[in-house]
Amino acid sequence: MTRIKFILLLILALSCSASAVDAMAVDAPQTNVVLILIDDLGWKDLGCDGSTYYQTPNIDRLADDGMRFTDGYAACNVCSPTRAAIMTGKYPARLLLTQWLPSGRWSSTSNKMREGRYLSNLPLEEVTIAEALRQAGYRTAFMGKWHLGTETYYYPQHQGFDVNVGGRDYGAPGGYFYPFKGSWKIPTTGQTLHKEPPLPGKSGDYLVDRLAEEAEVFIRENADQPFFLMLSHYAVHSPLQGKPDKVARYEKVAKTDRQGKPDYAAMVESVDDSVGRVLRTLQELGIDQRTLVIFTSDNGGFAKATDNSPLRANKGSNYEGGLRVPVIIKWPGHTQPGSVSHEPVISTDFYPTILAATGQDERPFQHVDGASLIPVLTGRGELDRDALYWHYPHYNQHPQSFPSGVIRAGDWKLIEAFETGELSLYNLANDIGETNDLSDMELTKVTELYGKLKAWRTDVGADPMKPNPEFTGAKR
Repeated sequence: MTRIKFILLLILALSCSASAVDAMAVDAPQTNVVLILIDDLGWKDLGCDGSTYYQTPNIDRLADDGMRFTDGYAACNVCSPTRAAIMTGKYPARLLLTQWLPSGRWSSTSNKMREGRYLSNLPLEEVTIAEALRQAGYRTAFMGKWHLGTETYYYPQHQGFDVNVGGRDYGAPGGYFYPFKGSWKIPTTGQTLHKEPPLPGKSGDYLVDRLAEEAEVFIRENADQPFFLMLSHYAVHSPLQGKPDKVARYEKVAKTDRQGKPDYAAMVESVDDSVGRVLRTLQELGIDQRTLVIFTSDNGGFAKATDNSPLRANKGSNYEGGLRVPVIIKWPGHTQPGSVSHEPVISTDFYPTILAATGQDERPFQHVDGASLIPVLTGRGELDRDALYWHYPHYNQHPQSFPSGVIRAGDWKLIEAFETGELSLYNLANDIGETNDLSDMELTKVTELYGKLKAWRTDVGADPMKPNPEFTGAKR
Protein backbone atom coordinates (compact mmCIF):
# COMPACT_ATOMS: atom_id res chain seq x y z
CA MET A 1 0.00 0.00 0.00
CA THR A 2 1.35 3.38 -1.00
CA ARG A 3 1.72 6.11 1.59
CA ILE A 4 -0.95 8.23 -0.14
CA LYS A 5 -3.49 5.38 -0.08
CA PHE A 6 -2.77 4.76 3.59
CA ILE A 7 -3.37 8.40 4.42
CA LEU A 8 -6.63 8.44 2.43
CA LEU A 9 -7.87 5.30 4.20
CA LEU A 10 -6.92 6.76 7.58
CA ILE A 11 -8.84 9.96 6.83
CA LEU A 12 -11.84 7.93 5.72
CA ALA A 13 -11.73 5.80 8.88
CA LEU A 14 -11.50 8.84 11.14
CA SER A 15 -14.36 10.48 9.24
CA CYS A 16 -16.57 7.42 9.69
CA SER A 17 -15.65 7.22 13.37
CA ALA A 18 -16.54 10.89 13.90
CA SER A 19 -19.82 10.37 12.06
CA ALA A 20 -20.62 7.41 14.28
CA VAL A 21 -19.92 9.46 17.39
CA ASP A 22 -22.12 12.28 16.07
CA ALA A 23 -24.89 9.79 15.34
CA MET A 24 -24.60 8.37 18.84
CA ALA A 25 -24.84 11.88 20.27
CA VAL A 26 -27.95 12.58 18.20
CA ASP A 27 -29.52 9.27 19.10
CA ALA A 28 -28.58 9.39 22.79
CA PRO A 29 -31.63 9.88 25.01
CA GLN A 30 -31.92 13.39 26.41
CA THR A 31 -31.67 13.97 30.13
CA ASN A 32 -35.00 14.28 31.94
CA VAL A 33 -35.40 16.74 34.81
CA VAL A 34 -37.38 16.31 38.02
CA LEU A 35 -37.34 19.31 40.34
CA ILE A 36 -38.92 18.63 43.74
CA LEU A 37 -39.70 21.76 45.76
CA ILE A 38 -40.99 21.40 49.32
CA ASP A 39 -42.72 24.30 51.07
CA ASP A 40 -41.29 25.41 54.46
CA LEU A 41 -39.00 22.42 54.91
CA GLY A 42 -36.26 23.34 57.37
CA TRP A 43 -32.53 22.83 56.84
CA LYS A 44 -32.31 20.10 59.48
CA ASP A 45 -35.63 18.38 58.80
CA LEU A 46 -34.07 15.41 56.97
CA GLY A 47 -32.22 12.41 58.30
CA CYS A 48 -29.32 13.05 55.93
CA ASP A 49 -29.05 16.59 57.33
CA GLY A 50 -28.95 15.46 60.93
CA SER A 51 -32.52 14.92 62.10
CA THR A 52 -33.11 11.93 64.36
CA TYR A 53 -36.85 12.61 64.72
CA TYR A 54 -38.15 13.00 61.17
CA GLN A 55 -38.16 9.82 59.07
CA THR A 56 -36.96 10.45 55.51
CA PRO A 57 -35.39 7.23 54.15
CA ASN A 58 -36.20 7.97 50.50
CA ILE A 59 -34.75 11.47 50.53
CA ASP A 60 -31.75 10.16 52.45
CA ARG A 61 -31.27 7.57 49.71
CA LEU A 62 -31.42 10.35 47.12
CA ALA A 63 -28.56 12.04 48.97
CA ASP A 64 -26.65 8.73 48.99
CA ASP A 65 -27.03 8.55 45.22
CA GLY A 66 -26.18 12.20 44.57
CA MET A 67 -24.63 15.29 46.13
CA ARG A 68 -25.83 16.99 49.31
CA PHE A 69 -25.11 20.69 49.77
CA THR A 70 -24.58 21.79 53.37
CA ASP A 71 -24.75 25.48 52.47
CA GLY A 72 -27.84 25.57 50.27
CA TYR A 73 -29.90 28.77 50.35
CA ALA A 74 -33.35 29.94 49.34
CA ALA A 75 -33.41 33.22 47.42
CA CYS A 76 -35.76 34.66 50.04
CA ASN A 77 -36.99 33.93 53.56
CA VAL A 78 -40.57 33.55 52.25
CA CYS A 79 -42.00 31.53 49.42
CA SER A 80 -43.08 33.47 46.31
CA PRO A 81 -39.77 35.28 45.71
CA THR A 82 -37.81 32.03 45.94
CA ARG A 83 -40.17 30.38 43.49
CA ALA A 84 -39.73 33.28 41.09
CA ALA A 85 -35.95 32.96 41.39
CA ILE A 86 -36.11 29.25 40.55
CA MET A 87 -38.27 29.93 37.52
CA THR A 88 -36.14 32.78 36.15
CA GLY A 89 -32.58 32.46 37.44
CA LYS A 90 -32.81 36.02 38.77
CA TYR A 91 -32.64 37.47 42.25
CA PRO A 92 -36.06 38.53 43.59
CA ALA A 93 -34.78 42.10 43.93
CA ARG A 94 -33.99 42.24 40.21
CA LEU A 95 -37.46 40.87 39.43
CA LEU A 96 -39.11 43.33 41.84
CA LEU A 97 -40.87 40.33 43.36
CA THR A 98 -39.58 40.37 46.92
CA GLN A 99 -42.62 39.46 49.01
CA TRP A 100 -44.99 36.52 49.33
CA LEU A 101 -48.28 37.04 47.53
CA PRO A 102 -50.55 38.79 48.29
CA SER A 103 -48.82 39.75 51.59
CA GLY A 104 -50.78 42.39 53.49
CA ARG A 105 -48.83 42.40 56.77
CA TRP A 106 -47.81 46.07 56.54
CA SER A 107 -49.54 48.57 58.84
CA SER A 108 -49.69 52.29 58.09
CA THR A 109 -49.63 53.13 61.81
CA SER A 110 -47.40 50.51 63.46
CA ASN A 111 -44.57 50.18 60.90
CA LYS A 112 -41.89 52.86 60.76
CA MET A 113 -41.05 52.36 57.09
CA ARG A 114 -43.01 52.07 53.90
CA GLU A 115 -42.35 48.75 52.24
CA GLY A 116 -40.50 48.40 48.97
CA ARG A 117 -42.73 48.01 45.95
CA TYR A 118 -43.23 44.53 44.53
CA LEU A 119 -45.06 42.83 41.69
CA SER A 120 -48.04 40.59 42.34
CA ASN A 121 -47.37 38.28 39.37
CA LEU A 122 -44.32 36.73 37.76
CA PRO A 123 -43.97 38.77 34.54
CA LEU A 124 -44.84 36.93 31.36
CA GLU A 125 -41.84 38.57 29.71
CA GLU A 126 -39.53 36.31 31.72
CA VAL A 127 -38.42 33.17 29.87
CA THR A 128 -38.88 30.55 32.57
CA ILE A 129 -36.88 27.35 32.81
CA ALA A 130 -40.04 25.53 31.69
CA GLU A 131 -40.28 27.68 28.56
CA ALA A 132 -36.59 27.14 27.80
CA LEU A 133 -36.96 23.36 28.04
CA ARG A 134 -40.21 23.30 26.08
CA GLN A 135 -38.45 25.19 23.30
CA ALA A 136 -35.88 22.38 23.33
CA GLY A 137 -38.60 19.75 22.80
CA TYR A 138 -39.34 18.80 26.39
CA ARG A 139 -42.78 17.90 27.69
CA THR A 140 -43.30 20.04 30.80
CA ALA A 141 -45.53 19.60 33.84
CA PHE A 142 -46.13 21.54 37.04
CA MET A 143 -47.80 19.93 40.04
CA GLY A 144 -48.65 21.53 43.36
CA LYS A 145 -48.08 24.97 44.81
CA TRP A 146 -47.56 27.78 42.29
CA HIS A 147 -48.14 31.05 44.21
CA LEU A 148 -46.70 33.25 41.46
CA GLY A 149 -49.77 34.91 40.03
CA THR A 150 -53.49 35.00 39.59
CA GLU A 151 -55.83 33.03 37.40
CA THR A 152 -56.49 33.83 33.74
CA TYR A 153 -52.99 35.10 32.82
CA TYR A 154 -50.33 34.07 35.33
CA TYR A 155 -50.73 30.36 36.07
CA PRO A 156 -48.17 27.63 35.21
CA GLN A 157 -49.76 27.01 31.81
CA HIS A 158 -48.94 30.61 30.91
CA GLN A 159 -45.31 30.22 31.97
CA GLY A 160 -44.16 27.26 29.89
CA PHE A 161 -45.87 24.24 31.43
CA ASP A 162 -47.89 21.93 29.18
CA VAL A 163 -49.61 20.43 32.21
CA ASN A 164 -50.77 22.16 35.38
CA VAL A 165 -52.05 20.01 38.23
CA GLY A 166 -53.04 21.94 41.34
CA GLY A 167 -51.10 25.12 40.64
CA ARG A 168 -53.14 28.12 41.82
CA ASP A 169 -52.66 31.63 43.16
CA TYR A 170 -52.80 30.82 46.87
CA GLY A 171 -49.88 29.59 48.94
CA ALA A 172 -51.58 26.96 51.09
CA PRO A 173 -54.43 24.53 50.50
CA GLY A 174 -57.67 24.80 52.41
CA GLY A 175 -56.88 21.37 53.80
CA TYR A 176 -54.74 18.32 53.07
CA PHE A 177 -57.61 15.84 53.17
CA TYR A 178 -60.21 15.62 50.41
CA PRO A 179 -61.98 17.78 49.34
CA PHE A 180 -59.00 20.04 50.19
CA LYS A 181 -61.27 23.00 50.87
CA GLY A 182 -60.88 25.76 53.43
CA SER A 183 -60.87 29.50 54.01
CA TRP A 184 -58.40 32.28 54.81
CA LYS A 185 -58.95 35.77 56.13
CA ILE A 186 -57.17 38.28 53.86
CA PRO A 187 -54.95 40.47 56.09
CA THR A 188 -55.47 43.77 54.25
CA THR A 189 -59.26 43.62 54.04
CA GLY A 190 -60.45 41.17 56.65
CA GLN A 191 -62.55 39.52 53.97
CA THR A 192 -62.60 35.75 53.61
CA LEU A 193 -61.11 33.81 50.73
CA HIS A 194 -62.81 30.46 50.17
CA LYS A 195 -60.24 28.07 48.73
CA GLU A 196 -61.44 25.61 46.14
CA PRO A 197 -59.88 22.15 45.66
CA PRO A 198 -56.60 22.43 43.71
CA LEU A 199 -57.25 19.05 42.07
CA PRO A 200 -59.93 16.34 42.05
CA GLY A 201 -60.00 13.35 44.36
CA LYS A 202 -62.20 11.13 46.44
CA SER A 203 -63.04 10.61 50.08
CA GLY A 204 -59.96 9.71 52.11
CA ASP A 205 -57.45 11.17 49.65
CA TYR A 206 -54.43 13.00 51.05
CA LEU A 207 -53.08 15.91 48.99
CA VAL A 208 -49.41 14.86 49.16
CA ASP A 209 -50.32 11.40 47.89
CA ARG A 210 -52.54 12.77 45.14
CA LEU A 211 -49.76 14.95 43.78
CA ALA A 212 -47.36 12.00 43.86
CA GLU A 213 -49.92 9.92 42.01
CA GLU A 214 -50.27 12.57 39.30
CA ALA A 215 -46.49 12.84 39.06
CA GLU A 216 -46.21 9.10 38.49
CA VAL A 217 -48.88 9.21 35.78
CA PHE A 218 -47.04 12.00 33.98
CA ILE A 219 -43.72 10.16 34.12
CA ARG A 220 -45.23 6.95 32.78
CA GLU A 221 -47.02 8.75 29.96
CA ASN A 222 -43.85 10.58 28.88
CA ALA A 223 -41.12 8.02 29.54
CA ASP A 224 -40.28 7.77 25.85
CA GLN A 225 -39.57 11.48 25.41
CA PRO A 226 -37.60 14.10 27.33
CA PHE A 227 -39.63 15.71 30.10
CA PHE A 228 -39.39 18.32 32.85
CA LEU A 229 -41.48 17.66 35.92
CA MET A 230 -41.70 20.19 38.74
CA LEU A 231 -43.30 18.57 41.76
CA SER A 232 -43.96 21.52 44.06
CA HIS A 233 -45.64 20.23 47.19
CA TYR A 234 -47.96 22.41 49.26
CA ALA A 235 -46.62 20.45 52.22
CA VAL A 236 -45.16 20.97 54.72
CA HIS A 237 -46.84 24.38 54.90
CA SER A 238 -49.69 24.89 57.35
CA PRO A 239 -52.36 23.83 58.05
CA LEU A 240 -50.46 21.13 59.90
CA GLN A 241 -52.45 18.03 59.02
CA GLY A 242 -50.75 14.65 58.93
CA LYS A 243 -52.16 11.20 58.32
CA PRO A 244 -53.59 9.92 61.62
CA ASP A 245 -51.57 6.69 61.68
CA LYS A 246 -48.33 8.56 61.12
CA VAL A 247 -49.22 11.26 63.64
CA ALA A 248 -49.91 8.59 66.26
CA ARG A 249 -46.43 7.11 65.85
CA TYR A 250 -44.72 10.47 66.39
CA GLU A 251 -46.94 11.24 69.36
CA LYS A 252 -45.43 8.20 71.07
CA VAL A 253 -42.01 9.85 71.00
CA ALA A 254 -41.17 11.62 74.26
CA LYS A 255 -41.66 15.38 73.99
CA THR A 256 -38.04 15.93 74.99
CA ASP A 257 -36.94 13.93 71.94
CA ARG A 258 -39.18 15.67 69.41
CA GLN A 259 -37.79 18.16 66.90
CA GLY A 260 -41.24 19.42 65.96
CA LYS A 261 -44.93 18.76 66.18
CA PRO A 262 -46.16 15.21 65.44
CA ASP A 263 -48.49 16.50 62.72
CA TYR A 264 -45.56 18.17 61.03
CA ALA A 265 -43.41 15.07 61.37
CA ALA A 266 -46.16 13.02 59.73
CA MET A 267 -46.30 15.51 56.85
CA VAL A 268 -42.53 15.29 56.36
CA GLU A 269 -42.81 11.51 56.21
CA SER A 270 -45.60 11.72 53.61
CA VAL A 271 -43.44 14.02 51.50
CA ASP A 272 -40.67 11.45 51.77
CA ASP A 273 -43.11 8.75 50.65
CA SER A 274 -43.94 10.85 47.59
CA VAL A 275 -40.26 11.25 46.71
CA GLY A 276 -39.84 7.50 47.01
CA ARG A 277 -42.76 6.92 44.67
CA VAL A 278 -41.26 9.22 42.03
CA LEU A 279 -37.80 7.66 42.30
CA ARG A 280 -39.18 4.11 42.10
CA THR A 281 -41.19 5.00 39.01
CA LEU A 282 -38.08 6.37 37.28
CA GLN A 283 -36.18 3.20 38.19
CA GLU A 284 -38.97 0.85 37.13
CA LEU A 285 -39.14 2.51 33.71
CA GLY A 286 -35.38 2.33 33.30
CA ILE A 287 -34.95 6.09 32.94
CA ASP A 288 -33.49 6.93 36.36
CA GLN A 289 -29.93 6.94 35.01
CA ARG A 290 -30.78 9.69 32.55
CA THR A 291 -32.81 11.84 34.91
CA LEU A 292 -31.47 14.84 36.80
CA VAL A 293 -33.22 15.14 40.18
CA ILE A 294 -33.09 18.33 42.24
CA PHE A 295 -34.58 18.48 45.73
CA THR A 296 -34.90 21.67 47.80
CA SER A 297 -37.14 23.95 49.89
CA ASP A 298 -38.41 27.49 49.31
CA ASN A 299 -37.42 28.88 52.73
CA GLY A 300 -36.52 27.81 56.25
CA GLY A 301 -38.72 25.89 58.66
CA PHE A 302 -41.87 27.41 60.20
CA ALA A 303 -41.30 28.40 63.85
CA LYS A 304 -44.57 26.87 65.07
CA ALA A 305 -43.84 23.53 63.37
CA THR A 306 -40.16 22.61 63.72
CA ASP A 307 -36.93 23.44 65.52
CA ASN A 308 -34.24 24.81 63.21
CA SER A 309 -31.39 24.52 65.74
CA PRO A 310 -28.46 25.00 65.52
CA LEU A 311 -29.54 27.70 63.08
CA ARG A 312 -30.95 30.93 64.41
CA ALA A 313 -34.59 31.85 63.77
CA ASN A 314 -37.01 30.49 61.18
CA LYS A 315 -39.06 31.14 58.07
CA GLY A 316 -39.55 34.86 57.48
CA SER A 317 -36.21 35.82 59.03
CA ASN A 318 -32.93 36.68 57.32
CA TYR A 319 -30.96 34.73 59.89
CA GLU A 320 -29.77 31.30 58.75
CA GLY A 321 -32.90 29.54 60.00
CA GLY A 322 -34.97 31.45 57.47
CA LEU A 323 -32.60 31.23 54.50
CA ARG A 324 -30.58 28.01 54.68
CA VAL A 325 -32.43 25.01 53.19
CA PRO A 326 -31.82 21.41 52.09
CA VAL A 327 -30.36 21.02 48.60
CA ILE A 328 -29.75 17.60 47.06
CA ILE A 329 -28.89 16.95 43.41
CA LYS A 330 -28.61 13.57 41.73
CA TRP A 331 -27.03 13.55 38.26
CA PRO A 332 -26.24 9.93 37.38
CA GLY A 333 -22.95 9.34 35.62
CA HIS A 334 -21.63 12.77 36.54
CA THR A 335 -21.95 13.25 40.30
CA GLN A 336 -20.11 11.04 42.79
CA PRO A 337 -22.74 9.17 44.84
CA GLY A 338 -22.80 10.19 48.48
CA SER A 339 -20.72 13.30 47.90
CA VAL A 340 -21.09 16.41 50.04
CA SER A 341 -20.37 19.99 49.01
CA HIS A 342 -19.87 23.00 51.27
CA GLU A 343 -20.12 25.41 48.35
CA PRO A 344 -22.77 28.10 49.02
CA VAL A 345 -25.52 27.67 46.40
CA ILE A 346 -28.87 29.40 45.92
CA SER A 347 -32.21 29.01 44.13
CA THR A 348 -31.11 31.02 41.07
CA ASP A 349 -28.47 28.38 40.30
CA PHE A 350 -30.91 25.68 39.25
CA TYR A 351 -31.86 27.33 35.93
CA PRO A 352 -28.36 27.40 34.35
CA THR A 353 -27.53 24.03 35.92
CA ILE A 354 -30.54 22.41 34.26
CA LEU A 355 -29.68 23.95 30.90
CA ALA A 356 -26.10 22.67 31.09
CA ALA A 357 -27.09 19.20 32.26
CA THR A 358 -29.59 18.83 29.41
CA GLY A 359 -27.15 20.08 26.77
CA GLN A 360 -28.91 23.38 26.14
CA ASP A 361 -27.20 26.66 25.41
CA GLU A 362 -26.87 29.05 28.31
CA ARG A 363 -29.15 32.10 28.49
CA PRO A 364 -27.01 34.53 30.49
CA PHE A 365 -29.38 37.40 29.70
CA GLN A 366 -32.10 35.44 31.52
CA HIS A 367 -30.43 33.57 34.39
CA VAL A 368 -28.15 36.54 35.02
CA ASP A 369 -27.89 35.89 38.77
CA GLY A 370 -27.54 32.10 38.66
CA ALA A 371 -24.35 30.07 38.41
CA SER A 372 -24.19 26.63 36.81
CA LEU A 373 -23.34 24.04 39.43
CA ILE A 374 -21.78 21.68 36.88
CA PRO A 375 -18.17 22.27 38.08
CA VAL A 376 -19.20 21.37 41.63
CA LEU A 377 -21.39 18.43 40.65
CA THR A 378 -18.63 16.89 38.54
CA GLY A 379 -15.90 17.63 41.07
CA ARG A 380 -13.93 19.62 38.51
CA GLY A 381 -13.96 23.01 40.17
CA GLU A 382 -15.64 25.67 42.26
CA LEU A 383 -18.02 28.48 41.42
CA ASP A 384 -16.62 31.78 40.20
CA ARG A 385 -18.71 33.85 42.60
CA ASP A 386 -17.64 35.86 45.61
CA ALA A 387 -20.97 36.55 47.34
CA LEU A 388 -24.70 35.82 47.68
CA TYR A 389 -27.27 38.56 48.33
CA TRP A 390 -30.76 39.05 49.75
CA HIS A 391 -33.11 42.04 49.82
CA TYR A 392 -36.23 41.94 51.96
CA PRO A 393 -37.79 45.43 52.34
CA HIS A 394 -40.92 44.09 54.03
CA TYR A 395 -42.60 43.21 57.30
CA ASN A 396 -44.09 39.88 58.31
CA GLN A 397 -45.21 38.32 61.55
CA HIS A 398 -42.59 35.59 61.90
CA PRO A 399 -40.26 35.62 64.94
CA GLN A 400 -36.94 37.47 64.56
CA SER A 401 -38.04 38.95 61.27
CA PHE A 402 -37.34 42.54 60.31
CA PRO A 403 -36.81 44.38 57.01
CA SER A 404 -33.19 43.82 56.06
CA GLY A 405 -30.53 43.23 53.45
CA VAL A 406 -27.92 40.47 53.55
CA ILE A 407 -24.63 39.56 51.95
CA ARG A 408 -22.75 36.30 52.45
CA ALA A 409 -19.15 36.33 51.19
CA GLY A 410 -17.07 33.31 52.07
CA ASP A 411 -17.70 32.55 55.73
CA TRP A 412 -18.79 36.10 56.48
CA LYS A 413 -22.39 37.28 56.66
CA LEU A 414 -23.47 40.90 57.07
CA ILE A 415 -27.06 41.92 57.87
CA GLU A 416 -28.36 45.49 57.52
CA ALA A 417 -31.54 46.35 59.44
CA PHE A 418 -33.42 48.83 57.25
CA GLU A 419 -35.35 50.53 60.05
CA THR A 420 -32.31 51.44 62.13
CA GLY A 421 -29.39 51.12 59.72
CA GLU A 422 -27.72 48.81 62.22
CA LEU A 423 -25.14 46.40 60.78
CA SER A 424 -24.33 43.00 62.28
CA LEU A 425 -21.55 40.66 61.19
CA TYR A 426 -21.15 36.93 61.75
CA ASN A 427 -18.56 34.32 60.85
CA LEU A 428 -20.61 31.27 59.89
CA ALA A 429 -17.64 28.90 59.97
CA ASN A 430 -17.22 29.52 63.69
CA ASP A 431 -20.74 30.62 64.58
CA ILE A 432 -23.43 28.97 62.48
CA GLY A 433 -26.01 30.01 65.09
CA GLU A 434 -25.21 33.72 64.60
CA THR A 435 -24.81 34.35 68.32
CA ASN A 436 -21.67 36.51 68.24
CA ASP A 437 -21.94 39.85 66.42
CA LEU A 438 -18.42 40.82 65.30
CA SER A 439 -19.28 44.18 63.72
CA ASP A 440 -17.44 46.20 66.39
CA MET A 441 -14.30 44.05 66.10
CA GLU A 442 -14.13 43.67 62.29
CA LEU A 443 -14.67 47.22 61.03
CA THR A 444 -12.69 46.66 57.83
CA LYS A 445 -14.76 43.61 56.91
CA VAL A 446 -18.00 45.49 57.70
CA THR A 447 -16.97 48.34 55.42
CA GLU A 448 -16.01 45.95 52.63
CA LEU A 449 -19.21 43.88 52.74
CA TYR A 450 -21.53 46.85 53.22
CA GLY A 451 -20.00 48.51 50.17
CA LYS A 452 -20.62 45.38 48.11
CA LEU A 453 -24.19 45.08 49.38
CA LYS A 454 -25.03 48.68 48.42
CA ALA A 455 -23.38 48.30 45.01
CA TRP A 456 -25.37 45.13 44.39
CA ARG A 457 -28.67 46.83 45.26
CA THR A 458 -27.88 49.54 42.75
CA ASP A 459 -26.95 46.99 40.09
CA VAL A 460 -30.18 44.97 40.40
CA GLY A 461 -32.44 47.99 40.91
CA ALA A 462 -33.61 46.91 44.36
CA ASP A 463 -36.56 48.99 45.50
CA PRO A 464 -35.80 50.75 48.81
CA MET A 465 -37.85 51.33 51.92
CA LYS A 466 -38.79 54.89 52.81
CA PRO A 467 -39.91 56.61 56.03
CA ASN A 468 -43.60 56.16 56.78
CA PRO A 469 -45.22 59.56 57.49
CA GLU A 470 -48.31 57.87 58.97
CA PHE A 471 -46.38 56.00 61.65
CA THR A 472 -47.76 56.54 65.13
CA GLY A 473 -46.63 53.38 66.89
CA ALA A 474 -50.21 52.26 67.32
CA LYS A 475 -51.00 48.62 66.69
CA ARG A 476 -53.61 47.93 64.08
